[in-house]
Order: sequence, then C-alpha cells, then structure tokens
Amino acid sequence: MKSYSREDQRIMALWGANCAERVLPLFERARPEDGRPRQAIQACREWVETGVFRMADIRRASLDAHAAARAAKADDDAACFAARAAGQAVATAHVPQHAFGGSYYALKALAASDREHAEAVAAAEREWQAQQLPEYLKEEFLIRVVIEMRRTGIFVTVRKDGDF
Repeated sequence: MKSYSREDQRIMALWGANCAERVLPLFERARPEDGRPRQAIQACREWVETGVFRMADIRRASLDAHAAARAAKADDDAACFAARAAGQAVATAHVPQHAFGGSYYALKALAASDREHAEAVAAAEREWQAQQLPEYLKEEFLIRVVIEMRRTGIFVTVRKDGDF
C-alpha cells in the first residue's frame, strides 16, 4: 500500500471532508433528523485540527455515517451517497486512501441528484475537487477517480492498483 506523510494524510482528510460537506445538504434534505454524516465530517475535521486519534471514535463515526447511508438508500440514492462520502472522509484518519472514497461518493451523490445533467455536474465537481489539492496529490487523484460516460449513463470509479 502506498504510504503518505502525516501532513499528506491531513491534507487528504480535510479535502475528503470538504468533498463530503459539499454534498451533505443532499442527505440533510432527505433525512433532516439524522446528524450522523455531519458528525462524521466534524470528527474528521477535529482529527485534522488536533491530531488526536482514537480508533474507536474514528471507526464509530465512519460506521455511523455508513449506517445513515443504508437507512437513506431505500428513499434516495443521492442522500445515500452523500452519507457514504462522510463515512469515507472520516476514515481517512485511519487510511489515507479513504479520501478518494469521499470524493468518489460525492461525485456519485451529485450525479444521482441531477440525472439529466449528471455528466456536467459530476465533471464540474471533479474539477473543483482537483483544484483543492496540491499538484502532486492532484495528479494521483486525476488518475484514481474517473468519470466515464457509458451507454447506460455516467459511471464513476476509483482505480485501484497494487499500491492502493
């Protein structure tokens, strides 16, 4: 697995949190009573700011956000993906590559929220996401998180290889 410096991991975590926060309204509109994805983003930001890492707290925040995603899935794919983005972002404190999952699910959330304009919306968001990273991480992001148009519609993927 590729290793990142502690500073790179913090940059990636903050970036993942920012990606998730941009789509969080999609979840909160669908499930306003459920604060678990927002709490996951806050836990991620707290780790970035303080450097204090308690695996039990990070794991709980991530699992809670993913549980919120499962609860939303039956009603709203965009809300589900937005919650998953938060769960992946906070997990970056444990494994840096989870930041790419935050980006991936944010893109999926936006595409699901506007199927008619999914390609344009996702492409614009991917461009915004890329601009938030330092060049050396941006290059990796552009290789890893890919949007493709297929005959069935938009397809977002995270490319994994031997060092992922």
